[in-house]
Amino acid sequence: MGIEKDRAQVGIGCHIAVELVAVDGKRENLEFDLVQERAADFKHGLLSTESPLGVAVRGKFEGDDIDYRMGDICLIHITSVGPAQQDADLDAQARRQEILDEARRKAERTNADMFASSFSGKWGDYNTEDMDD
Repeated sequence: MGIEKDRAQVGIGCHIAVELVAVDGKRENLEFDLVQERAADFKHGLLSTESPLGVAVRGKFEGDDIDYRMGDICLIHITSVGPAQQDADLDAQARRQEILDEARRKAERTNADMFASSFSGKWGDYNTEDMDD
């Protein structure tokens, strides 16, 4: 965390509070810790340095206004920068992979069920009840 005229600089390991400003003037506050990609878990307040928002704020200073075009957001105002409030869990990537694997298993099961419901063969119907979940 660097200092420019007594303003904290955004970097990995910082807790950042921002105000997102929409084109219609509405404002929304958002807080997060900036972490490496492999530790990112936005649901838990850990934003990747490689995400569009992470790229936009990285290296900027507390109090800066940043032009930012994403959806209806047009401006980011960095309201505060401080030390991270959480330990970055480097297993976030493994957790994301587990979620993806589970979703894939469920999709494969749904596909098998859909096939079974539409299949009637010469030797009987296709049955998925004995399949492993």
